[in-house]
Amino acid sequence: MPMYPEMMVAPMRAELTRIGFEEMKSSEDVDRTLQNSEGTVLVVVNSICGCAAGKARPGIAIALQNTSVKPDKLTTVFAGQDTEATSRARSYFEGMPPSSPSIALMKDGELAYMMHRSQIEGRDASAIAADLIAAFEQHCSKN
Repeated sequence: MPMYPEMMVAPMRAELTRIGFEEMKSSEDVDRTLQNSEGTVLVVVNSICGCAAGKARPGIAIALQNTSVKPDKLTTVFAGQDTEATSRARSYFEGMPPSSPSIALMKDGELAYMMHRSQIEGRDASAIAADLIAAFEQHCSKN
C-alpha cells in the first residue's frame, strides 16, 4: 500500500517522466525492462524526500541536458509508492544496500554505476550532474 496519496507524489513522478523517463510500477514492468537488457538503462529510485526533490531529480535533469552521451533507456520506480517494483529493481543492484533516492546505471544487465543517498545528501544538483555525466561518458555508447 502506498505511503502517500498519489496526488501528492504525481508532481514528483512528473519531474522525471516529462524528461523521458518510463515508470516501472510493478515487478513485471521491472523484469520486462531489466531482465536480459542490452545497452544502458538508467534506473532512478525516486523518493518523496527533500534530497530527491532538491538534489537528485534536478541533478539528473541537468546531466541529461548537458551531455550528448546518454543511457539508452531512462526508467524509474518510486520508493514507498510502488513497493513491489522498487523491491524488484533493487534486486538487480547486486551487492548494494537499499537507498532512496538512488541512481543506478545498468549495462547489458549488470550494475555498472550506483549513486546512493549518501552521495546525494549534502551536495548540490550540479555536483550530482557532474558525477552522472562522468558515469554516462564511461559506460554509455557515444551516439
